Amino acid sequence: MSIRVADPEPGIRLVTIDRLERRNALDRVTYASLTAAFETAGRDASVRALVLTGAGECFTAGNDLKDFQDVETGGASPGLTFLRTLRACPIPVVAAVEGHAVGIGTTLLLHCDLAYAGGGARFRLPFTALGLSPEGGSSYLLPLVAGAKRAAELLMLGEPFTAEEAAAAGLVNAAVPAGTALETALAKARALAALPRISIAATKQALRRGYDDSVARALDAEAEVFHALRRGPEAQAAFAAFLRR
Repeated sequence: MSIRVADPEPGIRLVTIDRLERRNALDRVTYASLTAAFETAGRDASVRALVLTGAGECFTAGNDLKDFQDVETGGASPGLTFLRTLRACPIPVVAAVEGHAVGIGTTLLLHCDLAYAGGGARFRLPFTALGLSPEGGSSYLLPLVAGAKRAAELLMLGEPFTAEEAAAAGLVNAAVPAGTALETALAKARALAALPRISIAATKQALRRGYDDSVARALDAEAEVFHALRRGPEAQAAFAAFLRR
């Protein structure tokens, strides 16, 4: 199994990405498993909050580049399907980030309701270095939370940044002491689970109402360009070089 699902206490569903041999990189199987786990949690009336984290003090190294070497197309990508499911999840989603959060490991945080990062976490949006373009709605959402100049810096240069910088950019709620992100996320989930589910769901819907359509359009537009570039020679060469390391 590439993920683990548990209920550590009443009302809280814990989903852990668990591919330590690949630094929790997300392949097609993992995306499908995450999608199913989120759909199941959203339908379960006993689940009132969901916490997403990664095993082994690593959130996720992003998309598994082995999958990106497959140039075949057809239908929505597993990653896009997961992001749509994440956005549609009716219960609050809290992310706990330790270690690496790369590519979609960073952009998916824009779709979580709350997120907390351990002090040693390292984030990166390396799309341009891989011959790619932004994905996950980041070209729309990141300027909203971080400002246009900071978003351009993060997405164009693709340089690593810290948990404190992620908090300043609005990607996470706070940087917490290293090793305590999951503890913090579970505490927030516990507080959410204690509140009326119907009120939390209504508040979540209200918070997103003003820009849901724009995010959906951004996801689709980004995916079209992203996958066109992914099939191109520059990106394929970058993937091959990375996997030879």
